[in-house]
Order: sequence, then C-alpha cells, then structure tokens
Amino acid sequence: MENIEETPFRITHTVQALGSALRGEPQNVPDANGLGSGGRISSEPEKLWFKESSAKNLRNRDFLSPTTVLNTLYADGQVPPAVMVRVQSLRGTGVLPVAGGELIGEGLRVWVDRTAAFQKVLSDVSVYLKPPCQRQGCVVLNCPALHPKPNVPSPDTLTLGQLRTVLLTDHLGALLRRQGFIVSCCPVLPEESDIIVFLRLLGIDWPTVPITWTNDEREENILEALQNSPYREREETDGGRRESEGKNTDEDKEEMLRVNLKRVFQEEQLPGYDPSLGSCTVQRDSVSHLAQLDRATAGWTSCQDEFRQQQIAMLWRASGATVTQRHLVCGPMKTLGTHLSAAQYLQLRRVQMKEASEIKYGEQVQGESSKFIKVMTSATVRFELLSTVHTSPVTLDVQREGSLSTKGPRGGVFVMYNCARLHTLFDSYQRGVEKGLYPEIPEGSQLDFSALKEEGEWLLLFDYLIPFSELLEQTGQTLGCDGGARVNLKTERFTPYSPLFFNLSLYPLFPPLQEPLPHLFNQMFCRLQLLRALRELYHSALDTLHLPPIPQL
Repeated sequence: MENIEETPFRITHTVQALGSALRGEPQNVPDANGLGSGGRISSEPEKLWFKESSAKNLRNRDFLSPTTVLNTLYADGQVPPAVMVRVQSLRGTGVLPVAGGELIGEGLRVWVDRTAAFQKVLSDVSVYLKPPCQRQGCVVLNCPALHPKPNVPSPDTLTLGQLRTVLLTDHLGALLRRQGFIVSCCPVLPEESDIIVFLRLLGIDWPTVPITWTNDEREENILEALQNSPYREREETDGGRRESEGKNTDEDKEEMLRVNLKRVFQEEQLPGYDPSLGSCTVQRDSVSHLAQLDRATAGWTSCQDEFRQQQIAMLWRASGATVTQRHLVCGPMKTLGTHLSAAQYLQLRRVQMKEASEIKYGEQVQGESSKFIKVMTSATVRFELLSTVHTSPVTLDVQREGSLSTKGPRGGVFVMYNCARLHTLFDSYQRGVEKGLYPEIPEGSQLDFSALKEEGEWLLLFDYLIPFSELLEQTGQTLGCDGGARVNLKTERFTPYSPLFFNLSLYPLFPPLQEPLPHLFNQMFCRLQLLRALRELYHSALDTLHLPPIPQL
C-alpha cells in the first residue's frame, strides 16, 4: 500500500476524491503514476468541482462545487451531514488535505490546509517538476515546412508561418522527451546548410546528414510500392499511351501515377480525414517526403497545410506503411504593414533587442554577438510565435514603435529578466551568508510554513508549482488517445508560464531578504524556499523551449 506522505499532491487526484466524497461513494483515486485502470484519469468528477485560480476567489476557497451541481445531486441542494463530514475531512493518496468546507450562496466551498501543502511540496519540489510517470514509445515529428520543394528551404524562403511550425515541432519534441518518449524529427537536413545555421540561432538542434547523402533508394522503393498499390487508379492517360509507344520517361510515370486517397481512409477505417481528399497525382516532392518519413520510422506518429498533410498521410498508407499519423495544425501568421521572411524577422528582433538592452544596461551588453542578445532574441521569437493556441492565427505588428516590449507579462523579455532577478536574489543571499549576516537556508522539513499567509504566495504554489507535473503528462496522454487524424496539444500552456513571473513580480515584499534578525528568519527562509522552488520550475519550463537562463547582469 502506498504511503500517503510520500505521494506528491495532484490536482486531478484531489478533484476526483472530492467528487467521490460528494457523491457519498468510496474514495477512488488513481495510483501515484496518475493512471487508472484504463490508463487515463476520468474527467467526470471535474464536472462536480472546480479548482479556483484567481487571487480574488482564493481568498476564501480553493475548490467549489456550484449550486447547480448540488441541486442535481441532492434535493434543494442540501448536502447530507455525513457527506459534509467526508468532504471536510478529505485525505488520500496524492490528495491535497482539506482543512474545512461550508455551504455558501455559490455552492459548496472547501479550502486546503495550506501550511501542510507548503510543507510537503517545498520539502521535495523535484517530484513536481517531472511527469508522474515515464512513458515508452517512439514518436516521429514530421515538419512539412522543412521538406525540400524541390530544394532545401533557406532562411530567406522560410515564411513566418513555417517558422512557427518549426518552433512548435521543437517545443513538442522537448515535452515528449521529458516524458520518456524517443523522439526523432523529420526531415533530416544537410549539415552546415544555411537553414541549419539559422535554426541554431534559435536554439534548435535539428538532425542533419552529410551534404552528399541521398535517399534515392528509398524513394524508388516508395514509388514502386505506390505503382503497385491496390489504391492506384489505372486509367489510360496521355502518359500511358506514350508508354505503349515506347516514349515514356520517368517524369511521365510520376505524372500519370494517381492514387485514390478516399478509398485508403475508407477501406482502412481511418477516422477524421477530409472526405474531399479524392485522388492525388504523385509528384517527386511527395515521394521524397514519404521516403524521409519511411527513413525516420524504419525499424518502428503534426502541420500548417492540413489538407496537404492528409494527402501525404494517405499516400504513405497506400504505399504500405502502417504507422499512425496525427496532425497538429498551426494557424496562419500575419504581419501588419509589411511582409517579412523568417530571416528578416529574426534580424529585426535581434536589432531591436540589442538597442533596447543597450539603453537599459549600457556597455554591459554591447556587441550583437553576445550570448545575452542571442538568448533574449530567441526567447522573444519563441514567446511571440508559441504563446498563442497553435490552431489560432498570430498577428505581429513589427512596425509599431516599441513593439518589442520589456514589460509585458506575456513577453519573453519580461520572463527572462525575472529569471535574472531570481539569480541576483540568491547570489545576494549567499554573499550575506559569506559575510556572516545570514545562516544557510534550512531544509523545508525544518521550517514552519504557517508564516506564508499571503494569497500571492499560495497562488504561486497552487496555480503553478503543484499542477506543473500533470501539465507535462497531458501532452503524452493526448497524443496517445483515439480521436481521428487531428490532435490538439495545449503547448501554449508552457510557453508563457509567464503569468507565473508576472505574479512573481507582484510577490509581497519581493525581494524577501529582511534584516538579519533571528525572529524574522523563519518567514524569510520560507519565502526563499518558495522562490527557490519557483526558480527550478522556471528553468524546467524554459528547458522545454530550449532556452537557457540568461547571463546574470
């Protein structure tokens, strides 16, 4: 039997346990790995309880079961006394300890034993920074924007919309690797090509092959498989007549080769595909695309143009492939007032970052090639293109004066500066320790966390630190669910964990270094433990974006 004290708190477990208690049922909480008998946590209890997330509501409750729910379960919404006792004294594996509850006009509110929650979470924060369990499996992330058409893309030909898909692919790869998946990206690109150098400026380590590498043999095998496919349309064409006359060329063969894609997904019972796919003429770039996918999946399941990618998926299927593809759709990119390529956009942001940083920090950051400018520019680009839901459009006003903000709570610049502030805070404390002003920070188990009374302190723990592990897990869960061709992954939740740092900037008494008076030490130590945990959370979230902490200024 699991030790309740050793199992990390999970929001989902708590909501499910509250649902069971409210129904008067035996408590039914998934195991510590976050998986029930079916491999996923049932979402049904979430209809009974809602986790609060606003500072205003967190002043008087942490979870609420609305009056409409109570009226459905009980006559006139009158919760039986025995059920109230179960809810008010809730405990369990991975369940936040409930300190109390009462009926109010809005429903049944409960509040958590916050001191106990702080004590447990901050005594071992590492378990909240990784997924509840490590998954197994191989995933190929196919990025159509980088496939040759017919030539390898360059920074000058790459559009902003295509850049968004590349960044999303890189981000998704990092999230899946954190969960234990073996991830490879497709297509491979020539080493030291212009596009590879460009991607490295953004911190993207894309797979490469020698410049002399070819995939000709696989392409020929794919083409032969399509020519022999049962889904091939064998109609008499001009190319076919030329073939009978002995005048057919390889190009004619490719032009005449048509595959009925609608038959593929109908006969193989693949849900979620566009019924208007119809038939497709197989072109050389499609064969090259399929050969790259075949290489990436040899021995062992995303795209701005969804219709085109559904065509590719069905062509691959028609060639004999059995690997499942899921399509991650990106919304369009727009720039107001001008058209920019990916290379022009990156250069614009680099220049703006250099100018803004020199105004703020002077000679400390002069030099466009400095690591500081590179990291901050990459952060700006990633946050701008990834902080919106991936299916929604993104509009950039690159002409507006001051469009590169260092203050906006959703901006990469703002987030990275807060990272530097945290480093400065702990460096300042360590210097105080070396001078004998402060003692070393004790372990969390030695502190009295009842000193943390501010709503802002609880909000940081309850809204960001505790849910982070489950947020990591959701990406892998969603990818593995049956749901047709398209998959929606809430990757934008990681990109800005910037509301976290917006709240951090409003943190009461920040920075929390107080006068070196012994009677103030416990509160200061508790706040430092919280900020240390949030610093680790910050680094963990940035790691999924391949963003290192900026050099300290």
